[in-house]
Order: sequence, then structure tokens, then C-alpha cells
Amino acid sequence: MQSPARKAAFLALALLAAPGLARAATPLTVGKSIATASVMLPVNLGVEFGIFQKHGLDVKVADFTGGSKLMQAMAAGSVDIGIATGTGMGFTAKGAPILAICEYEAKMYPTAIAVPWDSPIHDLDGLKGKRIGVSSPGSFTDWVADQLARQRGWGPDGVTKVAIGNGLASGVAGFRTNTIDADIFSTAEIFEMEEKHEGRLLADVADFTGNLAAGAIFATKDAMANKPDAIRAFLAGWLETVEFIRHHKDEAVAAEAKLTGLAPSVMARDYDLVMPSFTHDCRFDAQSLANLKDTLVEQKFLSDGADMKTLYTDAFMPK
Repeated sequence: MQSPARKAAFLALALLAAPGLARAATPLTVGKSIATASVMLPVNLGVEFGIFQKHGLDVKVADFTGGSKLMQAMAAGSVDIGIATGTGMGFTAKGAPILAICEYEAKMYPTAIAVPWDSPIHDLDGLKGKRIGVSSPGSFTDWVADQLARQRGWGPDGVTKVAIGNGLASGVAGFRTNTIDADIFSTAEIFEMEEKHEGRLLADVADFTGNLAAGAIFATKDAMANKPDAIRAFLAGWLETVEFIRHHKDEAVAAEAKLTGLAPSVMARDYDLVMPSFTHDCRFDAQSLANLKDTLVEQKFLSDGADMKTLYTDAFMPK
């Protein structure tokens, strides 16, 4: 007969050997600034395909209606990691306890300006003096509208920005009611509108922005201090998910169509446009950082002598 101590030892070994009992997954709340943007969907697919779980993470995804709302949630401590655009570094410059930890896309290929299907506007010059829909003040789309006016030399009142949220339905409603003359959408949403003759693509945002860390991942300083291994694991899981998607188009398109509610044909078209733009290593692009600095200086978030290295870190990138 086994002694009580011997039985306890065998029980302890059994528990350690049992799957999932040796170490609990670390919880992370991850926010996306645009729910249906295909360049942000790897986080959803990483959950769907069990990749983050393999890295010891329990990832919960929260969708926001614009970058400014996501950054506010991060500053409040309700989100650990945020997937947005590099312009979010402006919030760090203003004192938010957030740092960029990954640049996963340099140019803004999956973001574009759309106009109603029957609009008389056929080039960017036709937007001068027009009403452009943006998600919210201080958001990425708000910045895009300002950048367009600056690039074209139209001055601060070159376009009128109308905050309508960043959902496809709100943009289509704005077109139907003639509330706006153009809107800034993900390309997948524009392809969906084109299939229904509700809107059409006018120009890619990349045409006038250049490299700007279009896709960037941020982490709160609290999460970096208290969950550093989880932050590293998240980036490793993100990169693994992107590589999986790169080599499994059919599975990725099917999952993305289910997540977004957009047609598989739309997501397949968007996949072909977007997939080549993903980086392989999360490294920050020098041109992106230089252009972002110019932009933040223009917007008076930074001084000319400011050091961009205070706004991001590469300390959590996978080795």
C-alpha cells in the first residue's frame, strides 16, 4: 500500500503532465482601431487558428471606432495592446503611457478614399473644398484628410471633415443622404461598395502619404512592465499568424469573410492587395519614422529637435 506522501507525489506529477494544467495562459486584451481592416485581422485569425494559445496567451479582441478611441482605452488601462497606425505615436508624444512596439506595414495600401458610385469626382483634385467623412476627431482618418489638404496645398480649410464613425454602414448612409462627398475606408469595404454600386475607389491613401508606419502595434507601459514575456509572445504569435496567412490564402479569406461579413470575393481581392505589404520582422522603417516626425511636428505634437526613439521601442521584438 502506498503511503499518503507517495500518493501526493504521484498526484503532483499527474497534474504537471496534464495538458493545460502546468501553466495557465496569460490574458491579454488587444484592441483594433478598425474592426474590418484586413491588415488588423491577423489578431483575430491568430485566435481563430490557435496560434496565440500555442504561445501561452489568452487573447481577447476588442474593436473600436477609430484610433483615438482605442488610444484613450489604452491610456485608461482597459486595453493592453493596440493595433492601429503609426500616427498613434502622437498620443505618446502628448503624454499617453503607450509605446509603439512593432511596425507591421509601412505604406497605407489597405486604406483609401471612396466617393459615391455616381460622383462627378474622378481624381484627388476634385476633393478641394469637399466634405470628407472621418471616424472621429484626432483619429487616423482625421489625420489623412488633413494630410491630403497639406499635400495639395489647399490650406487648413481645404476640406471639411465630417465625423461619422468608421463603419461601412455609416459611410454608405452618408453617401445616400449627401452628407459627405467622400469617405476614408478600408479597401475591403470599398470593394464591397463597388460590387453593390454604392461607392467606388478614388485613390489609395499611400498615393499621397508615403511610408508612415501604416500598420503599428502599441503596448501600454503598464503591460510592458508587468507582462513583458506576454508582449514578446504576442509579437511572435502575430508574425507567425501573418506567415500562416501568407501561405494559406483560402483559409484566411474564408475566416476573414466570416469575421467581416463581407463577401469572400471581396476579401480575396483585398488579400491580393494587402498581403505583400506585411513586414516579416516588425522592424521600424527609417522613412516611416522620418515622415511621422515631420507630420507630428506639423501638428505641433513634437518639436523639431525631438527624438522619435522616445515614441517606440524594439525591446519586445522576437529574437
